[in-house]
Amino acid sequence: MKAVHFGAGNIGRGFIGLLLTRAGYEVVFSDVNDALVNALKSKRAYTVSLADGSDELIRVEGVDAIDGKDARLVAETVANADLVTTAVGVHILKHIAGALAQGIALRLQAEQPAPLHVIACENAIGGSTQLKELVLGHLPGELHVAFERYIAFPDAAVDRIVPIQHHDDPLHVTVEPFYEWVVDRSAMLPGFSDIAGVHYVDGLEPYIERKLFTVNTGHCTAAYHGYLAGCRTIQEAMAAETVTAKVRGVLDETGAVLIRKYGFPADEHARYIDKILSRFTNPHLSDEVERVGRSPIRKLSPNDRLVRPALLALENGLGYAQLAAAMAAALRFDYADDPEAAELQQSLQAEGLSATIERYTGLAEEHPIHAEVIRHYESMRPREQA
Repeated sequence: MKAVHFGAGNIGRGFIGLLLTRAGYEVVFSDVNDALVNALKSKRAYTVSLADGSDELIRVEGVDAIDGKDARLVAETVANADLVTTAVGVHILKHIAGALAQGIALRLQAEQPAPLHVIACENAIGGSTQLKELVLGHLPGELHVAFERYIAFPDAAVDRIVPIQHHDDPLHVTVEPFYEWVVDRSAMLPGFSDIAGVHYVDGLEPYIERKLFTVNTGHCTAAYHGYLAGCRTIQEAMAAETVTAKVRGVLDETGAVLIRKYGFPADEHARYIDKILSRFTNPHLSDEVERVGRSPIRKLSPNDRLVRPALLALENGLGYAQLAAAMAAALRFDYADDPEAAELQQSLQAEGLSATIERYTGLAEEHPIHAEVIRHYESMRPREQA
């Protein structure tokens, strides 16, 4: 079996590629990084270590790589694949959609096309669905009927923390022991064989939002409050009682939303929160607050990890004060080397706090969460004064 995986980065190699090779797939990575592609083509293998204090090296074999800039080669490889996965970042999906569409078009020219599943393993709600729409935009109309019959884009939720890497071997990657890859079984085509290590569910939204509102919300909350407290890493931030209390408070609020919306048992979700917090404090994971906090504009958008659960909390008569405080801390994230952080600070200077909140969160000036964000923002000291 052959899988084409878009994105040979740390998640691609340390998570998706690792699981697929263990499940019996030959994995061909498609990437635009020439150094990574050449190294993978040369070695046809790489190593993975777990951030658990052990010295065990997991050797991943049966891999290859192609130049993602060579659309024809990418298309030909996709046309002959049994599975396609991605881990490129949701904003990059539009850049791979064209070559993917060409490969699907080649595949559909066969008299009896083999079914193909395309799974976007991205940090976004409905990543595969988004990719499907992008691919359809490149596909001739006469192929759309066959496309719907033979090509499936099941949505997925993925979770594995990959810390900053410092290795002499550019292919080696360290990942946390915990992982979760959940796929919407209801979107699979008949006859598909389950991938070992993947959890299949009928109805993915509860699991996507549980992960987004717990892991992603908690992680960025630790980063923004940790940054303001002068902490260097997430682990250092979580060692500070004041930051830990803020993260716990946020997860209590998102947990109440998840329990109300999806009926997760309260005791089960409490254990899930404890598991997530233990991952943030893993002494073998060292993740800089600036890296976790980067792209605050995306994280403050209306459907992302801070604003969306706050809106759901308000809608259900639940608390959102700690979520509003996390939004305020994100607005205080003035890390100059991050373009989105710099843009936010420019907006604050040029347009003021209220206009910036409305522009980037979608929360109008008269909205109660808007007022709560302002209250917290004005009570916070910038990092240099902390």
